[in-house]
Amino acid sequence: MPLRVYNTLTGAKEEFVPINPGKVGMYVCGVTVYDHCHIGHARANVVFDMIYRYLLAKGLEVTYVRNYTDIDDKIINRANRDGVPYNEISERFIREFDSDMARLMLQLPTFQPKATEHIPEIIALVQKLIDKGFAYQSGADVFYRVDRFEGYLKLSKRNLEDMQAGARIEVDNKKEHPMDFALWKGAKPGEPYWESPWGQGRPGWHIECSAMSTKFLGETLDIHGGGKDLIFPHHENEIAQSEAASGKPFVKYWLHNGFVNINAEKMSKSLGNFFTIKEVLERYDAEVLRFFLLSAHYRSPIDFSDQNLKESELGLERIYKALAGIDERLAAGVDQAPTEESAELEEKCATIATRFTESMDDDFNTAMALGHIFDLVRSVNRALQLSPLGLLSRVKQEVERIAKTLGVCDSVPAAFLQRMKDRKTSDMEIPVQEIEALIAERAEARKAKNFKRSDEIRDLLDAKNIVLLDGAQGTTWKVK
Repeated sequence: MPLRVYNTLTGAKEEFVPINPGKVGMYVCGVTVYDHCHIGHARANVVFDMIYRYLLAKGLEVTYVRNYTDIDDKIINRANRDGVPYNEISERFIREFDSDMARLMLQLPTFQPKATEHIPEIIALVQKLIDKGFAYQSGADVFYRVDRFEGYLKLSKRNLEDMQAGARIEVDNKKEHPMDFALWKGAKPGEPYWESPWGQGRPGWHIECSAMSTKFLGETLDIHGGGKDLIFPHHENEIAQSEAASGKPFVKYWLHNGFVNINAEKMSKSLGNFFTIKEVLERYDAEVLRFFLLSAHYRSPIDFSDQNLKESELGLERIYKALAGIDERLAAGVDQAPTEESAELEEKCATIATRFTESMDDDFNTAMALGHIFDLVRSVNRALQLSPLGLLSRVKQEVERIAKTLGVCDSVPAAFLQRMKDRKTSDMEIPVQEIEALIAERAEARKAKNFKRSDEIRDLLDAKNIVLLDGAQGTTWKVK
Protein backbone atom coordinates (compact mmCIF):
# COMPACT_ATOMS: atom_id res chain seq x y z
CA MET A 1 0.00 0.00 0.00
CA PRO A 2 1.55 3.35 -1.00
CA LEU A 3 1.57 6.39 1.28
CA ARG A 4 -1.55 8.50 0.73
CA VAL A 5 -1.91 12.04 2.07
CA TYR A 6 -4.85 14.43 2.26
CA ASN A 7 -4.13 17.40 0.03
CA THR A 8 -5.95 20.56 1.14
CA LEU A 9 -5.61 21.96 -2.37
CA THR A 10 -7.60 19.14 -4.01
CA GLY A 11 -9.70 18.18 -0.98
CA ALA A 12 -8.84 14.50 -1.42
CA LYS A 13 -6.38 11.81 -0.39
CA GLU A 14 -3.72 11.27 -3.02
CA GLU A 15 -0.82 8.88 -3.46
CA PHE A 16 2.34 10.62 -2.32
CA VAL A 17 4.80 10.71 -5.21
CA PRO A 18 7.79 13.03 -4.65
CA ILE A 19 8.79 15.38 -7.47
CA ASN A 20 12.29 13.89 -7.41
CA PRO A 21 12.26 10.12 -6.69
CA GLY A 22 13.52 9.30 -3.22
CA LYS A 23 13.77 12.95 -2.16
CA VAL A 24 11.26 15.20 -0.37
CA GLY A 25 11.29 18.97 0.11
CA MET A 26 9.07 20.00 3.05
CA TYR A 27 8.44 23.53 4.32
CA VAL A 28 6.47 24.20 7.51
CA CYS A 29 5.59 27.67 8.75
CA GLY A 30 7.30 28.42 12.03
CA VAL A 31 6.39 30.84 14.79
CA THR A 32 6.40 34.60 15.11
CA VAL A 33 8.79 34.97 18.02
CA TYR A 34 7.26 37.59 20.30
CA ASP A 35 5.94 35.45 23.18
CA HIS A 36 5.93 31.97 24.70
CA CYS A 37 4.50 29.20 22.54
CA HIS A 38 1.08 27.71 23.33
CA ILE A 39 -0.22 24.19 22.88
CA GLY A 40 -1.52 25.01 19.41
CA HIS A 41 2.11 25.55 18.42
CA ALA A 42 2.98 22.31 20.18
CA ARG A 43 0.47 20.37 18.11
CA ALA A 44 1.57 21.76 14.76
CA ASN A 45 5.23 21.14 15.46
CA VAL A 46 4.75 17.65 16.91
CA VAL A 47 2.57 16.70 13.92
CA PHE A 48 5.12 17.74 11.32
CA ASP A 49 7.96 16.24 13.33
CA MET A 50 6.02 12.95 13.21
CA ILE A 51 5.58 13.31 9.44
CA TYR A 52 9.29 14.12 9.07
CA ARG A 53 10.24 11.03 11.11
CA TYR A 54 7.91 8.77 9.14
CA LEU A 55 9.17 9.93 5.77
CA LEU A 56 12.73 9.28 6.95
CA ALA A 57 11.69 5.83 8.25
CA LYS A 58 10.38 5.04 4.76
CA GLY A 59 13.87 5.62 3.42
CA LEU A 60 13.24 9.02 1.84
CA GLU A 61 15.82 11.80 1.87
CA VAL A 62 13.98 14.75 3.42
CA THR A 63 15.02 18.39 3.38
CA TYR A 64 12.88 19.92 6.11
CA VAL A 65 12.69 23.71 6.42
CA ARG A 66 10.93 25.50 9.29
CA ASN A 67 11.33 29.27 9.55
CA TYR A 68 11.34 31.89 12.27
CA THR A 69 9.39 35.10 11.69
CA ASP A 70 11.73 37.42 13.59
CA ILE A 71 10.41 40.79 12.38
CA ASP A 72 6.71 41.64 12.65
CA ASP A 73 4.31 44.19 14.15
CA LYS A 74 3.84 41.99 17.22
CA ILE A 75 7.58 41.79 17.83
CA ILE A 76 7.98 45.55 17.44
CA ASN A 77 5.04 46.24 19.78
CA ARG A 78 6.49 43.87 22.41
CA ALA A 79 9.91 45.53 22.11
CA ASN A 80 8.38 48.99 22.50
CA ARG A 81 6.39 47.84 25.51
CA ASP A 82 9.47 46.32 27.15
CA GLY A 83 11.76 49.17 26.11
CA VAL A 84 14.30 46.93 24.33
CA PRO A 85 15.51 46.48 20.72
CA TYR A 86 13.27 44.29 18.54
CA ASN A 87 15.98 41.66 18.05
CA GLU A 88 16.34 41.20 21.81
CA ILE A 89 12.70 40.07 21.85
CA SER A 90 13.05 37.82 18.80
CA GLU A 91 16.26 36.15 19.98
CA ARG A 92 14.83 35.58 23.44
CA PHE A 93 11.73 33.83 22.15
CA ILE A 94 13.67 31.84 19.57
CA ARG A 95 15.59 30.38 22.51
CA GLU A 96 12.33 29.74 24.36
CA PHE A 97 10.82 28.04 21.30
CA ASP A 98 13.89 25.86 20.82
CA SER A 99 13.76 24.84 24.48
CA ASP A 100 10.06 23.90 24.27
CA MET A 101 10.58 21.87 21.09
CA ALA A 102 13.57 20.03 22.56
CA ARG A 103 11.48 19.01 25.57
CA LEU A 104 8.82 17.70 23.19
CA MET A 105 11.53 15.56 21.54
CA LEU A 106 11.42 17.22 18.13
CA GLN A 107 14.19 16.46 15.69
CA LEU A 108 15.91 19.51 14.27
CA PRO A 109 14.83 20.52 10.77
CA THR A 110 17.45 20.60 8.04
CA PHE A 111 17.27 24.41 7.93
CA GLN A 112 15.74 26.99 10.31
CA PRO A 113 15.99 30.30 8.42
CA LYS A 114 15.13 33.70 9.87
CA ALA A 115 13.31 36.36 7.88
CA THR A 116 15.85 39.06 8.78
CA GLU A 117 18.68 36.96 7.35
CA HIS A 118 16.98 36.82 3.92
CA ILE A 119 16.14 40.47 3.19
CA PRO A 120 18.04 40.44 -0.17
CA GLU A 121 16.03 37.42 -1.37
CA ILE A 122 12.79 39.05 -0.22
CA ILE A 123 13.57 42.34 -1.98
CA ALA A 124 14.47 40.49 -5.18
CA LEU A 125 11.17 38.58 -5.10
CA VAL A 126 9.14 41.74 -4.51
CA GLN A 127 10.89 43.46 -7.39
CA LYS A 128 10.18 40.48 -9.65
CA LEU A 129 6.47 40.71 -8.81
CA ILE A 130 6.48 44.43 -9.57
CA ASP A 131 8.25 43.84 -12.90
CA LYS A 132 5.65 41.21 -13.87
CA GLY A 133 2.75 43.49 -12.98
CA PHE A 134 1.56 41.52 -9.94
CA ALA A 135 2.62 44.16 -7.41
CA TYR A 136 2.72 47.94 -7.15
CA GLN A 137 4.31 50.59 -5.00
CA SER A 138 2.04 52.90 -3.02
CA GLY A 139 4.04 55.46 -1.07
CA ALA A 140 6.68 53.54 0.86
CA ASP A 141 4.62 50.33 0.75
CA VAL A 142 4.39 47.61 -1.89
CA PHE A 143 1.16 45.65 -2.35
CA TYR A 144 0.22 42.49 -4.24
CA ARG A 145 -2.61 42.72 -6.80
CA VAL A 146 -4.91 39.85 -5.86
CA ASP A 147 -7.21 40.32 -8.86
CA ARG A 148 -4.27 39.90 -11.24
CA PHE A 149 -3.60 36.32 -10.07
CA GLU A 150 -6.13 33.96 -11.65
CA GLY A 151 -5.82 31.21 -9.02
CA TYR A 152 -6.27 33.40 -5.95
CA LEU A 153 -8.25 31.64 -3.17
CA LYS A 154 -7.97 28.19 -4.80
CA LEU A 155 -6.58 26.73 -1.55
CA SER A 156 -9.23 28.13 0.81
CA LYS A 157 -12.05 27.79 -1.76
CA ARG A 158 -13.28 31.31 -0.95
CA ASN A 159 -14.87 33.86 -3.27
CA LEU A 160 -13.03 37.13 -3.88
CA GLU A 161 -16.19 39.15 -4.59
CA ASP A 162 -17.79 38.03 -1.32
CA MET A 163 -14.62 38.85 0.59
CA GLN A 164 -14.35 42.24 -1.13
CA ALA A 165 -17.88 43.09 0.00
CA GLY A 166 -16.92 42.27 3.58
CA ALA A 167 -13.71 44.30 3.33
CA ARG A 168 -15.36 47.55 2.16
CA ILE A 169 -16.03 48.60 5.71
CA GLU A 170 -12.25 49.13 6.11
CA VAL A 171 -11.20 50.93 2.95
CA ASP A 172 -7.45 51.54 2.62
CA ASN A 173 -6.78 54.33 0.14
CA LYS A 174 -3.27 53.02 -0.42
CA LYS A 175 -4.66 49.89 -2.07
CA GLU A 176 -6.07 49.38 -5.54
CA HIS A 177 -8.25 46.53 -4.25
CA PRO A 178 -9.45 46.03 -0.64
CA MET A 179 -7.96 42.52 -0.52
CA ASP A 180 -4.49 43.49 -1.80
CA PHE A 181 -1.86 42.59 0.78
CA ALA A 182 1.50 44.08 1.78
CA LEU A 183 4.74 42.69 0.40
CA TRP A 184 6.86 45.50 1.82
CA LYS A 185 5.98 47.94 4.61
CA GLY A 186 7.46 51.41 4.76
CA ALA A 187 9.10 52.09 8.12
CA LYS A 188 7.34 54.27 10.64
CA PRO A 189 9.37 56.56 12.94
CA GLY A 190 11.35 54.54 15.46
CA GLU A 191 10.81 51.18 13.73
CA PRO A 192 13.61 48.89 12.56
CA TYR A 193 14.14 49.04 8.81
CA TRP A 194 16.19 47.86 5.84
CA GLU A 195 17.07 49.82 2.72
CA SER A 196 15.13 48.89 -0.42
CA PRO A 197 14.30 50.32 -3.88
CA TRP A 198 11.06 51.62 -2.34
CA GLY A 199 12.67 53.29 0.66
CA GLN A 200 13.37 52.19 4.20
CA GLY A 201 11.09 49.44 5.43
CA ARG A 202 10.65 45.77 6.23
CA PRO A 203 9.03 42.71 4.66
CA GLY A 204 5.38 41.79 5.00
CA TRP A 205 4.57 38.50 6.69
CA HIS A 206 3.68 36.38 3.66
CA ILE A 207 6.59 37.22 1.38
CA GLU A 208 9.25 35.85 3.71
CA CYS A 209 8.00 32.25 3.38
CA SER A 210 7.88 32.43 -0.41
CA ALA A 211 11.45 33.75 -0.51
CA MET A 212 12.91 31.29 1.99
CA SER A 213 11.12 28.18 0.74
CA THR A 214 12.30 28.94 -2.83
CA LYS A 215 15.88 29.48 -1.67
CA PHE A 216 16.14 26.16 0.18
CA LEU A 217 13.73 23.92 -1.76
CA GLY A 218 13.32 25.39 -5.24
CA GLU A 219 10.29 26.83 -7.01
CA THR A 220 8.03 23.79 -6.43
CA LEU A 221 7.86 22.00 -3.06
CA ASP A 222 6.65 18.50 -2.32
CA ILE A 223 4.98 19.39 0.99
CA HIS A 224 3.98 22.67 2.63
CA GLY A 225 2.48 22.38 6.09
CA GLY A 226 1.00 24.32 8.97
CA GLY A 227 -2.12 24.73 11.05
CA LYS A 228 -5.55 25.13 9.44
CA ASP A 229 -5.60 28.72 10.63
CA LEU A 230 -2.84 29.49 8.09
CA ILE A 231 -4.80 28.38 5.03
CA PHE A 232 -6.14 31.91 4.66
CA PRO A 233 -4.60 34.37 4.32
CA HIS A 234 -1.02 33.19 4.79
CA HIS A 235 -0.82 30.10 2.59
CA GLU A 236 -3.21 31.54 0.03
CA ASN A 237 -0.96 34.57 -0.30
CA GLU A 238 2.17 32.43 -0.51
CA ILE A 239 0.67 30.62 -3.49
CA ALA A 240 -0.21 33.91 -5.21
CA GLN A 241 3.28 35.35 -4.70
CA SER A 242 5.25 32.22 -5.57
CA GLU A 243 3.27 31.10 -8.62
CA ALA A 244 3.07 34.61 -10.05
CA ALA A 245 6.85 34.92 -9.75
CA SER A 246 7.83 31.50 -11.09
CA GLY A 247 4.95 30.58 -13.40
CA LYS A 248 5.07 27.09 -11.84
CA PRO A 249 2.95 25.24 -9.26
CA PHE A 250 4.20 26.24 -5.81
CA VAL A 251 3.34 23.14 -3.78
CA LYS A 252 2.32 19.62 -4.76
CA TYR A 253 0.77 18.57 -1.41
CA TRP A 254 -0.68 20.99 1.14
CA LEU A 255 -1.00 19.44 4.64
CA HIS A 256 -2.79 21.17 7.54
CA ASN A 257 -3.26 20.05 11.13
CA GLY A 258 -6.49 20.58 13.08
CA PHE A 259 -7.15 22.96 15.95
CA VAL A 260 -6.69 22.41 19.68
CA ASN A 261 -9.84 22.95 21.73
CA ILE A 262 -9.80 23.51 25.48
CA ASN A 263 -12.48 21.51 27.27
CA ALA A 264 -14.46 21.42 23.98
CA GLU A 265 -14.12 25.20 23.42
CA LYS A 266 -11.83 26.92 20.93
CA MET A 267 -8.61 28.05 22.58
CA SER A 268 -8.55 31.83 22.92
CA LYS A 269 -6.86 34.40 25.14
CA SER A 270 -10.15 36.29 25.35
CA LEU A 271 -11.90 33.21 26.78
CA GLY A 272 -9.17 32.74 29.38
CA ASN A 273 -8.50 29.17 28.21
CA PHE A 274 -5.07 29.82 26.74
CA PHE A 275 -2.16 27.64 27.89
CA THR A 276 1.52 27.93 27.05
CA ILE A 277 3.64 24.83 26.59
CA LYS A 278 5.62 25.74 29.69
CA GLU A 279 2.44 25.94 31.79
CA VAL A 280 1.31 22.52 30.61
CA LEU A 281 4.73 20.96 31.26
CA GLU A 282 4.62 22.15 34.85
CA ARG A 283 1.75 19.68 35.34
CA TYR A 284 2.47 16.92 32.83
CA ASP A 285 5.51 15.10 31.57
CA ALA A 286 6.65 16.28 28.12
CA GLU A 287 6.42 12.76 26.71
CA VAL A 288 2.82 12.53 27.92
CA LEU A 289 1.96 15.79 26.12
CA ARG A 290 3.56 14.54 22.90
CA PHE A 291 1.72 11.20 23.23
CA PHE A 292 -1.56 13.06 23.75
CA LEU A 293 -1.01 15.24 20.67
CA LEU A 294 -0.50 12.10 18.56
CA SER A 295 -3.50 10.28 20.00
CA ALA A 296 -5.88 11.85 17.47
CA HIS A 297 -5.57 12.03 13.69
CA TYR A 298 -3.58 15.14 12.85
CA ARG A 299 -6.35 16.71 10.73
CA SER A 300 -9.01 16.30 13.42
CA PRO A 301 -9.56 18.76 16.25
CA ILE A 302 -8.16 17.56 19.56
CA ASP A 303 -9.68 18.41 22.93
CA PHE A 304 -7.17 19.47 25.56
CA SER A 305 -8.44 18.70 29.06
CA ASP A 306 -7.08 17.30 32.31
CA GLN A 307 -9.14 14.16 31.76
CA ASN A 308 -7.69 13.56 28.29
CA LEU A 309 -4.13 14.28 29.46
CA LYS A 310 -4.55 11.84 32.35
CA GLU A 311 -5.86 9.18 29.96
CA SER A 312 -2.81 9.70 27.76
CA GLU A 313 -0.58 9.43 30.82
CA LEU A 314 -2.20 6.13 31.78
CA GLY A 315 -1.94 4.85 28.21
CA LEU A 316 1.75 5.67 27.99
CA GLU A 317 2.33 4.06 31.38
CA ARG A 318 0.65 0.87 30.12
CA ILE A 319 3.14 0.64 27.28
CA TYR A 320 6.09 1.35 29.55
CA LYS A 321 4.91 -1.17 32.16
CA ALA A 322 4.77 -3.88 29.49
CA LEU A 323 8.29 -2.97 28.35
CA ALA A 324 9.51 -2.90 31.97
CA GLY A 325 7.97 -6.35 32.51
CA ILE A 326 9.87 -7.64 29.46
CA ASP A 327 13.08 -6.12 30.82
CA GLU A 328 12.57 -7.95 34.12
CA ARG A 329 11.98 -11.27 32.35
CA LEU A 330 15.05 -10.81 30.17
CA ALA A 331 17.19 -9.81 33.15
CA ALA A 332 16.07 -12.88 35.11
CA GLY A 333 17.19 -15.06 32.21
CA VAL A 334 14.75 -17.90 32.95
CA ASP A 335 13.37 -19.11 29.62
CA GLN A 336 9.93 -20.51 28.95
CA ALA A 337 8.76 -22.99 26.33
CA PRO A 338 6.13 -21.72 23.84
CA THR A 339 2.55 -21.80 25.12
CA GLU A 340 -0.91 -21.15 23.74
CA GLU A 341 -0.72 -17.61 25.13
CA SER A 342 2.68 -16.98 23.56
CA ALA A 343 1.38 -18.16 20.17
CA GLU A 344 -1.07 -15.23 20.17
CA LEU A 345 1.74 -12.86 21.12
CA GLU A 346 3.92 -14.33 18.37
CA GLU A 347 1.19 -13.62 15.80
CA LYS A 348 0.67 -10.05 17.03
CA CYS A 349 4.42 -9.43 16.97
CA ALA A 350 4.75 -10.81 13.45
CA THR A 351 2.05 -8.49 12.07
CA ILE A 352 2.59 -5.29 14.09
CA ALA A 353 5.02 -3.78 11.56
CA THR A 354 2.59 -4.28 8.68
CA ARG A 355 -0.38 -2.98 10.65
CA PHE A 356 1.58 0.06 11.81
CA THR A 357 2.72 0.87 8.27
CA GLU A 358 -0.79 0.48 6.86
CA SER A 359 -2.08 2.95 9.45
CA MET A 360 0.63 5.51 8.84
CA ASP A 361 0.38 5.14 5.06
CA ASP A 362 -3.27 6.17 5.39
CA ASP A 363 -2.54 9.89 5.80
CA PHE A 364 -0.39 9.43 8.92
CA ASN A 365 -3.12 7.89 11.07
CA THR A 366 -1.31 7.92 14.42
CA ALA A 367 -4.52 7.19 16.35
CA MET A 368 -4.88 3.85 14.58
CA ALA A 369 -1.14 3.16 14.83
CA LEU A 370 -1.21 3.64 18.60
CA GLY A 371 -4.23 1.33 18.76
CA HIS A 372 -2.13 -1.44 17.22
CA ILE A 373 0.59 -0.86 19.83
CA PHE A 374 -1.98 -1.15 22.63
CA ASP A 375 -3.28 -4.35 21.05
CA LEU A 376 0.22 -5.82 21.20
CA VAL A 377 0.69 -4.61 24.78
CA ARG A 378 -2.51 -6.39 25.87
CA SER A 379 -1.08 -9.63 24.50
CA VAL A 380 2.20 -8.96 26.34
CA ASN A 381 0.34 -8.55 29.62
CA ARG A 382 -1.49 -11.86 29.08
CA ALA A 383 1.60 -13.80 28.05
CA LEU A 384 4.49 -12.10 29.84
CA GLN A 385 5.28 -15.01 32.15
CA LEU A 386 4.35 -17.63 29.54
CA SER A 387 6.51 -16.60 26.57
CA PRO A 388 10.03 -17.51 25.43
CA LEU A 389 12.67 -14.85 26.04
CA GLY A 390 13.48 -14.64 22.33
CA LEU A 391 9.88 -13.71 21.55
CA LEU A 392 9.78 -11.08 24.30
CA SER A 393 13.02 -9.57 23.00
CA ARG A 394 11.54 -9.30 19.48
CA VAL A 395 8.37 -7.71 20.85
CA LYS A 396 10.38 -5.06 22.65
CA GLN A 397 12.44 -4.33 19.54
CA GLU A 398 9.29 -3.92 17.44
CA VAL A 399 7.61 -1.59 19.95
CA GLU A 400 10.74 0.53 20.32
CA ARG A 401 11.26 0.76 16.54
CA ILE A 402 7.66 1.87 15.97
CA ALA A 403 7.70 4.22 18.94
CA LYS A 404 10.89 5.87 17.67
CA THR A 405 9.10 6.65 14.41
CA LEU A 406 6.44 8.49 16.44
CA GLY A 407 8.95 10.05 18.82
CA VAL A 408 7.56 8.39 21.97
CA CYS A 409 8.76 5.70 24.42
CA ASP A 410 12.30 7.04 24.17
CA SER A 411 13.03 6.58 27.88
CA VAL A 412 14.30 3.55 29.77
CA PRO A 413 11.02 1.94 30.94
CA ALA A 414 11.95 1.74 34.63
CA ALA A 415 13.23 5.32 34.56
CA PHE A 416 10.02 6.62 32.96
CA LEU A 417 7.82 4.81 35.48
CA GLN A 418 9.91 6.17 38.34
CA ARG A 419 9.63 9.66 36.84
CA MET A 420 5.86 9.33 36.76
CA LYS A 421 5.81 8.08 40.33
CA ASP A 422 8.01 10.94 41.52
CA ARG A 423 5.83 13.50 39.74
CA LYS A 424 2.65 12.12 41.27
CA THR A 425 4.10 11.89 44.76
CA SER A 426 5.80 15.28 44.81
CA ASP A 427 2.73 17.06 46.20
CA MET A 428 1.18 14.22 48.21
CA GLU A 429 -0.04 14.72 51.75
CA ILE A 430 1.87 11.66 52.92
CA PRO A 431 5.61 11.06 52.36
CA VAL A 432 6.74 8.03 50.36
CA GLN A 433 8.72 6.72 53.35
CA GLU A 434 5.56 6.71 55.47
CA ILE A 435 3.67 4.83 52.73
CA GLU A 436 6.39 2.19 52.57
CA ALA A 437 6.45 1.90 56.39
CA LEU A 438 2.66 1.41 56.50
CA ILE A 439 2.85 -1.23 53.75
CA ALA A 440 5.51 -3.09 55.77
CA GLU A 441 3.35 -2.84 58.91
CA ARG A 442 0.36 -4.12 56.95
CA ALA A 443 2.38 -7.08 55.69
CA GLU A 444 3.28 -7.99 59.28
CA ALA A 445 -0.34 -7.58 60.36
CA ARG A 446 -1.53 -9.93 57.62
CA LYS A 447 1.14 -12.45 58.54
CA ALA A 448 -0.14 -12.32 62.15
CA LYS A 449 -3.72 -12.64 60.82
CA ASN A 450 -4.53 -9.21 62.26
CA PHE A 451 -6.86 -8.40 59.37
CA LYS A 452 -8.51 -5.54 61.23
CA ARG A 453 -5.23 -3.60 61.33
CA SER A 454 -4.50 -4.61 57.74
CA ASP A 455 -7.82 -3.13 56.59
CA GLU A 456 -7.28 0.00 58.70
CA ILE A 457 -3.97 0.67 56.92
CA ARG A 458 -5.51 0.09 53.48
CA ASP A 459 -8.38 2.49 54.34
CA LEU A 460 -5.96 5.07 55.74
CA LEU A 461 -3.90 5.07 52.55
CA ASP A 462 -7.00 5.03 50.35
CA ALA A 463 -8.21 8.20 52.08
CA LYS A 464 -4.93 9.79 51.00
CA ASN A 465 -5.44 8.63 47.37
CA ILE A 466 -2.96 5.76 47.63
CA VAL A 467 -4.15 2.46 46.13
CA LEU A 468 -2.52 -0.79 47.30
CA LEU A 469 -1.96 -3.59 44.78
CA ASP A 470 -1.40 -7.05 46.28
CA GLY A 471 0.40 -9.51 44.01
CA ALA A 472 2.54 -12.62 44.00
CA GLN A 473 5.69 -10.54 44.43
CA GLY A 474 4.27 -8.53 47.33
CA THR A 475 2.35 -5.26 47.68
CA THR A 476 2.93 -2.26 45.46
CA TRP A 477 1.10 1.04 45.40
CA LYS A 478 0.01 3.79 43.06
CA VAL A 479 -1.58 7.22 43.29
CA LYS A 480 -5.28 7.38 42.40
